[in-house]
Amino acid sequence: MAANLLRGGHPLRVWNRDAAKADALARAHAQATPVARAAQAAHGQVLFSMLADDNAARQVLIEGGVIDALPAGSVHVNMATISVALARELTVLHAERGVAYLAVPVLGRPDVAARGQLNLLAAGDALALARVQPLLDLLGQRTWTFGSEPAQANAAKLAANLCIASAIGTMAEGAALVRGHGVEPAQWLELLWSTLFAAPVYQGYGRLMAERRYQPAGFTSVLGRKDVDLAIQAAQAQRVPVPLAEVLRAELDDAIAGGQGDCDWAVLAEVAARRAGQG
Repeated sequence: MAANLLRGGHPLRVWNRDAAKADALARAHAQATPVARAAQAAHGQVLFSMLADDNAARQVLIEGGVIDALPAGSVHVNMATISVALARELTVLHAERGVAYLAVPVLGRPDVAARGQLNLLAAGDALALARVQPLLDLLGQRTWTFGSEPAQANAAKLAANLCIASAIGTMAEGAALVRGHGVEPAQWLELLWSTLFAAPVYQGYGRLMAERRYQPAGFTSVLGRKDVDLAIQAAQAQRVPVPLAEVLRAELDDAIAGGQGDCDWAVLAEVAARRAGQG
């Protein structure tokens, strides 16, 4: 994503918790300047951030002084999948400092991001969003607006990831079912992604399951479990029952306990197979 902004002609100060990643970007793009601390990347008029979870976001943005370093009148575009509760807290902290805060989590695996074809789920102040839209256009094929409160975009993203987890879980159990009757799962999965469910989620994750290819992970079981849990928390806050989400969380817990936390969450196919005594 940073590379796409650089290719669009926008110089960047870049920081990553793994300094080697920021240095590699700088070697590939002369307009990228790595900085030693996250707060040093927060002195411009627009800040983009994407961190793995609530703990990382809190540590870097709040405790690390990033929000305090943002100049009044600037815009912070937080593209991470975080909890609704943290999104609301960040909205208040930015408003107190005269900084516009937008939540713009994304849909799309790393290869989609590299092509600048992400779908962007945005919420926050409409004027701030219009201001950064030319930059967002370098990152995604479409920006979907879900409201004036940043937390609304995070709720929309968590609900979308819950649907992805449900698709993966259903395919995993279906594959175990047909294997139990002597049908090759790869053939059955191809039927699904070619006919009834000819859509990116089924095609992409179905192929990973058919090939049993879970490394390198586009999205790990640990991150998937985090997002399903955040979806459950968001649902509980509004007294919305989500029993399927609770089942999926347990399945992801099984994958992590089985040493597959760093595998793509398509590895739920292996969880279903183990539970069926198939391997």
